[in-house]
Amino acid sequence: MRNLLLSFCAILFFLMFSGCGSVMKTYSYQPKGQKFDEYKTYAWVNLKHFISEDQENEKRYARFILEHADAEIRAKGFKLDTISPQVVFQFDTKIEKRVSYNRTPSVSVGIGFGGPGYYVGGAVPVSGGQVIANQYEEGVLTIEMLETQTGRVLWRGWAEEQLSFETNLEEDLQRAIKQIFMRLPVKHKN
Repeated sequence: MRNLLLSFCAILFFLMFSGCGSVMKTYSYQPKGQKFDEYKTYAWVNLKHFISEDQENEKRYARFILEHADAEIRAKGFKLDTISPQVVFQFDTKIEKRVSYNRTPSVSVGIGFGGPGYYVGGAVPVSGGQVIANQYEEGVLTIEMLETQTGRVLWRGWAEEQLSFETNLEEDLQRAIKQIFMRLPVKHKN
């Protein structure tokens, strides 16, 4: 009996605290029928902007994102070509303020009377049911693949995650980049 109680408490503890972390959501978009077989070379849009020293505060993690995204692109079989690439990649980061709404549980009091062949009852809510607004910040990383000749977006992938004081940005960015590129349906033979 004691082992059963300890197991129940351990499971309850796990369930209570497993929901405390935020969940990263990743998405992607590509035009219907888009084929990627013909695109084998790439470059980055405005690379100097991302790695220049005067942009250090504005794009603090730009170099980190660039290095990790570049490794993922190469793993897909693309070759870097800064002279005449077939596609270019660009990325953007932003922090958006969001609001979620929750409703507190309502408490009702009820009374009922009954007898042979009849039943009468009713319930009246007495408290709860208030709507509570919760403000939070959500980090978004977007990576786009554009055709060099037309400037048309061939593919877009992005990741969203709720930010908090416990957020390890470098770890989360690395995970986001990996998950975003898992959605890019390209795998060239090296």
